[in-house]
Amino acid sequence: MTHPQQFSIALLQTPDHPNPLPLEIALTLLANKGPSAPGIIKLLDWQDQRDNYVMVLECLSPCTNLVSFLEAHGGRLDDGLVRYIMQQATQAARTCCRRAVFHDDIKLENFIVSKDTLQVKLTDFGCGDLMRKSVYTTLYVTMEYYPPEYRIKGKYHAKSAMSWSLGVILFMMLCGRFRNGEDLQKTELNVWSEPGLSEDCCRLICSLLQCKPKRRLSLGKILHHDWFKVSI
Repeated sequence: MTHPQQFSIALLQTPDHPNPLPLEIALTLLANKGPSAPGIIKLLDWQDQRDNYVMVLECLSPCTNLVSFLEAHGGRLDDGLVRYIMQQATQAARTCCRRAVFHDDIKLENFIVSKDTLQVKLTDFGCGDLMRKSVYTTLYVTMEYYPPEYRIKGKYHAKSAMSWSLGVILFMMLCGRFRNGEDLQKTELNVWSEPGLSEDCCRLICSLLQCKPKRRLSLGKILHHDWFKVSI
């Protein structure tokens, strides 16, 4: 992966390197710092050149991103497959948080999946930042993944925004479309449902797509939801 340096590249100082690193490289390294994190893409090598920097990333072969994977399966996935993917995606997001990395662009395009093993990995840390408890006022995630608080107030907290983005991903994989205004009205009231989806699944979607961050299921509690307790 080659990144042109036509514009100023954000740099970040990390404990293990004497000089500041390009932000994407630094965050990818930090997200992998510690015990092996199977759900996060690994940086194998990188080079800082005059006009660009080059990243050598691991590759699941054969693999595709979750958008293409979804399209190849007719636009929506069955309950069990989505559960398996969401377990991995949520765990990857939680690992980033524990390692003080805010990905800030959680979306289908930034997860790759092995066509053979269904292993999922989070990629592309180029829009990320260091994790902090205070609010963020800049958001790089695609508009369809914006949390409501950013649209309304122009600010948001990292973890609750990630819960919202994971809710959007869950909705997309199960329903084959982005949620609309009617969907959001019903999720806000906890009365949303979709033919073919279990009650637990619908409750999880409602708990993630709550407009008020304080009512939204926290990132640390997602995998403890009843929907994930079903054997795959």
